[in-house]
Amino acid sequence: MEAALSDPDHLLRTRGITHTVDAFVLGCAFSRDGSLAAFATGEGELHLASSPASGGNWRVAAAHDGAILGLAPDIAGRGFLTGGDDNRLCRVDGDTLEASVLASGRRWVEHVASFSEDKPGSAKRPGSDGGKGLIASAVGKQVELRDAEGKLLRTLDHDSTVSGIAFDAKGKRIAASHYNGASIWFANSRSDTPRLLTWKGSHIGIAIHPDGEAVVTAMQENELHGWRLSDSHNMRMSGYPQKTQSFSFSRNGRWLATSGAEVVVLWPFFGGGPMGKPPVELAGAPNSMCTRVAFHPQHELVAAGFADGTVLMSDVATKRVLPVCGPGDGGGSSSVSALAFNPAGTLLAFGCENGRMAVVDLAAR
Repeated sequence: MEAALSDPDHLLRTRGITHTVDAFVLGCAFSRDGSLAAFATGEGELHLASSPASGGNWRVAAAHDGAILGLAPDIAGRGFLTGGDDNRLCRVDGDTLEASVLASGRRWVEHVASFSEDKPGSAKRPGSDGGKGLIASAVGKQVELRDAEGKLLRTLDHDSTVSGIAFDAKGKRIAASHYNGASIWFANSRSDTPRLLTWKGSHIGIAIHPDGEAVVTAMQENELHGWRLSDSHNMRMSGYPQKTQSFSFSRNGRWLATSGAEVVVLWPFFGGGPMGKPPVELAGAPNSMCTRVAFHPQHELVAAGFADGTVLMSDVATKRVLPVCGPGDGGGSSSVSALAFNPAGTLLAFGCENGRMAVVDLAAR
């Protein structure tokens, strides 16, 4: 711990693995069983890494003929789901690296989400010995819902382009952000009428509270908007110097961590908040904007990436900060563009605009 505080790269150097490619890292995610990290690039490649403790092997799958725009863990096991600007929705096998096409159309597949009925860490494969769940992909104004094997179940139509999608914690509802608000659909209903949550403007991303109490969207302006689902009460969260590109609820739903400032901004979703309650601020990197945030899946710890390449972890209660890595990597600084924990919270992955990728082992030793 002391070494990490005095040397910001200590944790990455002693517990991490890195890999650099000549492509923008657009997103990262862990497989449902937590054993593989995947990094999506603007060149259509999916780079996979095993944990540092198991050797930290890097492999690459050629998934799309163009940028990978959406990435999510597959329903179960070690696979991933990807959407690209080649208009395809693909499934990438984490063992064979084979990419199979689940759907192909006439428009970009910009967002992908998945819900699994299996417990986190499951090693089952979809469609074989388990792996029940739902796959959602956003294509223009539509959200396509599929079963675990990729069979199309429903198409959900919207009046404007869908800018973000998210399942609730039980997989019963799916929310989509778009111009002038958000829509909430019951995944297993045959109704063609969603619940509409309206607020003028462009909404560019969406998240659902873990207990289903609220929906939050990022807006084109430097603010967030939310709706309390019990009564559709509006909630505005503003004051950011830049656009909020990333936000993440804590597991218990008490906090919403957000990017868009030189600190990590946490909005309280308890005690009547966030309306009328000031946000909590966690320390950031000096003179550098926070670009990505991710809450730990088990504890009230927040990982945050910054525009200079710095990655930090902060304890919400004590506000103590643990550096994961400092700015730059010897080749110049580059903004953190992707950040994710594995389901157990024992691994942290991050990627940067200059193609730098890393996985850090956080397990106790």
